[in-house]
Amino acid sequence: MSKTLHTRPNLMLNFPRTLSALAAVAMLAGCSMIPTYERPAAPVAASFPDNAIAIANSPSAADTPWQQFFKDARLKRLLELSLQNNRDLRVAVLNIEQTRAQLQLRRADELPTLNAGVSGSRVPASGGGISSVYSAGLSVTSYELDFFGRVRALSQAAQAQLLSTEEARKTVQIALIASVANTYLGLLADDELLRVTRDTLDTRKASLKLAQLKFDNGAASQLDVTQFESLLEGAKVSLAQLTRQRAQDENALVLLLGQPLPADLPVGLSIPEQALVADLPAGLPSDLLIRRPDIRQAEQQLLASNANIGAARAAFFPRITLTGSVGIASTELSSLFSNGAMAWTFAPQLLLPIFDAGRNQANFSAAQVGRDIAVAQYEKAIQSAFREVSDALAGRATLGEQLRAQAAQLTAEETRMRLTELRFRHGAASSFDVLDAQRSLFAAQQAVVQVQVLQVQNMVTLYKVLGGGWKNDVAQP
Repeated sequence: MSKTLHTRPNLMLNFPRTLSALAAVAMLAGCSMIPTYERPAAPVAASFPDNAIAIANSPSAADTPWQQFFKDARLKRLLELSLQNNRDLRVAVLNIEQTRAQLQLRRADELPTLNAGVSGSRVPASGGGISSVYSAGLSVTSYELDFFGRVRALSQAAQAQLLSTEEARKTVQIALIASVANTYLGLLADDELLRVTRDTLDTRKASLKLAQLKFDNGAASQLDVTQFESLLEGAKVSLAQLTRQRAQDENALVLLLGQPLPADLPVGLSIPEQALVADLPAGLPSDLLIRRPDIRQAEQQLLASNANIGAARAAFFPRITLTGSVGIASTELSSLFSNGAMAWTFAPQLLLPIFDAGRNQANFSAAQVGRDIAVAQYEKAIQSAFREVSDALAGRATLGEQLRAQAAQLTAEETRMRLTELRFRHGAASSFDVLDAQRSLFAAQQAVVQVQVLQVQNMVTLYKVLGGGWKNDVAQP
């Protein structure tokens, strides 16, 4: 139905107010087709395996800012730089802005769009000649009265998507902080292993020199000299490998920082001096639902899929749209604004889907399958989080004892090496005894460093998987 009237100006001025009132009534009268949301049950055990009792009054990892968790001033500076310059985090922030703009687009569909325009038409008249009509005014085009909640459902889906991207940014920050910390700790381990390897290289050079001296004096064979040469070259191989590994680890850290390493970094701590917070309570698996942003992100995706079902359901029902305008009209362009008559149009339209070749049903089925996929992804996120926390707790429970035993073995190997060298100098031990003692000592020294860094990195990982790292003492750019 479309109707054009010319009437008095005071009536025309009330038309926009009338149209707004009708729209408000329509929105209030609307209903929602979105299914009632029920959070899926967590598909994991009720508690973590071998979980120690939570320490009283200990803050959770998610409530512990990274500035409090880490004590190394050098590492803190590196973390600050990564939060400012890392490109993955920057992309995550920009994704929030893009999704926020998409939400605004969806919300704009809930309100009428008011346009101002000038138009003109010239058509053949019935009695011959040309009939001209010019108009200028305000118009509302195809505004949908959302009786069945289709537009609001799409807006709610966009809102959930926005919340999902915000949680995704927190997830990226958590992963970034853990990656920077573990890479930095790996560099400390590289430096310590290089020191051990250089010391071992010096020791083996001295042993080769002694073996050569004994060979020159007929107290050792060429085989003894050759074995010490082989052991020396093996230490050089390890030195080259560790030098390459350290360069690659530094390159990885530069990528995480998003800039070259500054020259004015503060002095750092050694691996045993890191003093990370070790008493983080794991709590219950259900706590992960509110602690870990990646799980909250998956739940927001589920809510968005649930809202899409409501929009697909509403598509089966009639769609009512309004088109109207108010302004002035004249048969002469020159007198349009000086002597034009007030005019308005009002053209509501009702569309009822009768035959669409199964399009609406396919959209509804796709929305339902999308919701089922989101449920599976949400459950998988919980299961993955449960496994990560369980692995980190297993490391916390065993790495301390492993390090103690490894340190005791190193002490025994150092004693063995000292006694074997003393016996070798006095001819009471063979070169094979010295070679074996040197190999064992070098392996024990490397193992202690590796277990030390593994223990500290495991604490960083536990902090990460418990949801720590996205809260800050100060606002980050």
